[in-house]
Amino acid sequence: MTLVLCAVSEPLAEAWDAATGGRPDVSVHRGSVLDVPAQAVVSPANSLGWMRGGVDAVYAQAFPAVEQRVRSAVLAYHGGELPVGEALIVPTGVAAPEWLISAPTMRVPGERLPPDTVHPYLAARAVFRLWLEGTLEHGDPVRSVVQTIALPGMGTGIGGVSPQTCARQVIAAWDEVFGNRT
Repeated sequence: MTLVLCAVSEPLAEAWDAATGGRPDVSVHRGSVLDVPAQAVVSPANSLGWMRGGVDAVYAQAFPAVEQRVRSAVLAYHGGELPVGEALIVPTGVAAPEWLISAPTMRVPGERLPPDTVHPYLAARAVFRLWLEGTLEHGDPVRSVVQTIALPGMGTGIGGVSPQTCARQVIAAWDEVFGNRT
């Protein structure tokens, strides 16, 4: 499994570089998450599944039916609200990336997160647990179809989380789920 941490800003790229510490299955990409050859991309959306701002708006434009798929899955499997700390996976409707993992960093759209938030950690941990232990709707393990995940800055856009906080928390979640394999 490979994790590609994506940054469209240099401060986030530098924070990713500083946090990764030579972990062999984690790399940094300077540029759009959509430029990474990955089977899945991560949406740091909101608990309701609305994809109208930040990188989610980019996804909604690139994958026209994905917002409805996320919202339908949130309603069907989570009663209309996917809590921060949980994640789900839906098809994008395109060949690559084939999958989108929704892992909310905020409860409602446009929410500004407090400086001491742990939401990037909780969202990233949910992504990694889904990747390691989750199954697709037809029963196949997520890890059998997704070898590479492209992950943007979790909460660093609309949520206002600092790049350093995001990077530190994402790597802490990686280490918790997969162990520090440096």
